[in-house]
Amino acid sequence: MDPSAFFSGWEPLLRIVVVGLAAYVALVVMLRLSGKRTLSKLNAFDFVVTVALGSTLATVIISRETSLAEGLTALALLIVAQFAVTWTTARWGRFNRAVKSEPTVLLRCGEPIRRALRRERVTEDELLSAVRDKGGRSLDEAEAIFLEADGSLSAILSR
Repeated sequence: MDPSAFFSGWEPLLRIVVVGLAAYVALVVMLRLSGKRTLSKLNAFDFVVTVALGSTLATVIISRETSLAEGLTALALLIVAQFAVTWTTARWGRFNRAVKSEPTVLLRCGEPIRRALRRERVTEDELLSAVRDKGGRSLDEAEAIFLEADGSLSAILSR
């Protein structure tokens, strides 16, 4: 086995530290400038952007072939694209519906909607957990349970 696989000198490590810190600081500044919505509670679209940001940051830090300027440009591109999409979704309903999923009703008046449960791959145990999170004890106590666009379950209990 090649000994350089374990240690190839101090210069590559120094590059990782310097470029990594610079890229990290730049990413934090860009995220602060772009606003809270850039990394808010994640729906599928936001999740993809977050993963892409992490992957890009890792590439900038580790890859010798990617310069800091190239990496910061890629990070800025992702953040600007995310800002543009969220700005547009807040202003045009059709675009919002194209990008984001709508909440799904999984239970109504204490009765699970079986077809919706199968389509969304949610179990009755998960519905019951959502009811318990709200202080209920059984599905009969729920007026409705929704699978939200971000994948979380929310329950409205009967009072």
